[in-house]
Amino acid sequence: MSRPAPLPEPDAFAAFIAAGIEPALAERLAVYVALVLDANRRLNLTGAKDGTAFGAHVLDALTLREDVASPLIDVGSGNGVPGIPLALATGARVVLLEPIKKRATFLAAALGALGIDGEAVAMRAEDAARDPAFRGAFATATARAVASGPTVAELTVPFLAVGGRALLQRGSLDPLERNAVADSALVLGAELTAERPLDGERRVLVLEKRVLTGPRFPRKNGIPAKRPLCMPRPSSS
Repeated sequence: MSRPAPLPEPDAFAAFIAAGIEPALAERLAVYVALVLDANRRLNLTGAKDGTAFGAHVLDALTLREDVASPLIDVGSGNGVPGIPLALATGARVVLLEPIKKRATFLAAALGALGIDGEAVAMRAEDAARDPAFRGAFATATARAVASGPTVAELTVPFLAVGGRALLQRGSLDPLERNAVADSALVLGAELTAERPLDGERRVLVLEKRVLTGPRFPRKNGIPAKRPLCMPRPSSS
């Protein structure tokens, strides 16, 4: 029997209302914050220590709200950001892909507690993207990864149907990495169609799937991170 959902985290709820989030959605988002903070004691889901701090991550996720179409896959979902906030805000069906089984179990419980249409899958992206149930099956892909842009592109684009979009939240981006993202998108069957600035150095890169991704991609486990597509390797001098 699943545990009942907690009460909304009050500081997060206040922050969402102050940001202009509609009250019904703000309440559900604040319940999600409460779930994460409670589980964080056991699972190390976030460095945020209170509702205000984690609420800021939720608000950052919602910058993608208008770009999301269903179904959505969130790659390397971890604590559920941005997948869960976006599913709550848009009603999209969501697959939360998280290789650490304990975290995937938490995500499944959170989906149930929040009444979200979706599932949590305990698999690595490199493996899941070769599963016919997931490859080419999504309208939107997100990944809040700290890896390089080309790495995130390789771990998201194969999940998209033609016409689908990968939404990459990035910080500062030097010309070398930006060019590598654009080039790797082409290799993967997509195109970098937009770079939308947010506050500070943050931005959203939009990759739109044009043709099916070739069977070579994604490469084997760990290779996309070790050898990002189209990124020059450091000289060995």
